[in-house]
Amino acid sequence: MLLVTSRESKRWVIPKGNPMGKVQPHVAAALEAEEEAGVRGAVCPLPLGSYRYRKRRKTGASLMLDVDVYPLSVDEELADWKEASERTRRWFTLADAADAVEEEDLAHLIRSFNAAEFNSATRRQSLLSAALEKSKVGPMFAWFQKLLPATGNFFELFEAHAESVCAASQALSRLFNDGSARADHIREISEREHDADNIIRETLGTVRRTFLTPFDRGSITSLISAMDDAIDEMQAAANAVDLYGFTEFEPEMRDMVGIIVDSGRLLAEALPLLRDVGGNAGRLHELTERLVRMEGHADELHRAGLKVAFQRFGSDPAGAMRFTVRREIYKHLERIVDAFEDVANEIDSIVIDHA
Repeated sequence: MLLVTSRESKRWVIPKGNPMGKVQPHVAAALEAEEEAGVRGAVCPLPLGSYRYRKRRKTGASLMLDVDVYPLSVDEELADWKEASERTRRWFTLADAADAVEEEDLAHLIRSFNAAEFNSATRRQSLLSAALEKSKVGPMFAWFQKLLPATGNFFELFEAHAESVCAASQALSRLFNDGSARADHIREISEREHDADNIIRETLGTVRRTFLTPFDRGSITSLISAMDDAIDEMQAAANAVDLYGFTEFEPEMRDMVGIIVDSGRLLAEALPLLRDVGGNAGRLHELTERLVRMEGHADELHRAGLKVAFQRFGSDPAGAMRFTVRREIYKHLERIVDAFEDVANEIDSIVIDHA
């Protein structure tokens, strides 16, 4: 997590600012991040939560302010930015960031942002290296496994697939927010989708070969299939952008991509927690509940984006193709978020059955 120092007291804070008139709050938050920390990326339009702190005004008054916190996935760190001479920026682990800030509620938000820390999921690694990572299965179950036939490496496969989904969502964000290197972003999405296809084939084969599975076989195949639907639709969206040479990405599209990036982050945290469903049931429910809420917000963005596009081009016969292209891209973005909701439902089903 990136923190910056405040201009006067030099304590560690997150970039923030006052509302900007008609500018949407999450857009304003992203602008503040660029001005104060020199970073750009996809911002999720749904806040993680809020906290309160007391700010001293130049008048001498000390007023309580409420701050909504939006997650922003950093794609670019600028070498120079508006407040570079007034602030220091630094990357922290989540635990260190929570200790560095003074506001207790903000520290709690930081700690809850990603309790499982998905750093390993965001690193590009081979399926083999993912499978060789140390198992976190509980000691009693690990002992029991030794007495039975092979149980399969399902948790490693889930997490490796989540790695591909996360990486593809970040590449999709760069495609929709960065005017350069379009071909590279599209190619990366395709490569990540290919990696995911290899993982799902190995998963389905392992289901057939394995005597003892951690969950019902139907739950395993449904979960990995829902995850695969998400990355398949990412590739479909990228292919549509490439096919039509589309460059006029609208705010609603970028907001939906911001939701997709944050959904990938939540997925990367949730999958390792399935190693101990009973112990992690509460956190899993929190994560799936947020995924479902974000899907509802994405539906609103989808409708709003189509309405704006129809108002611009629907009444003009010459603009019919431009509207059709936008409708197709919105369709794929909506299907990506729908697939994440399906993943959330599958995880909830596993929690109900096994917690």
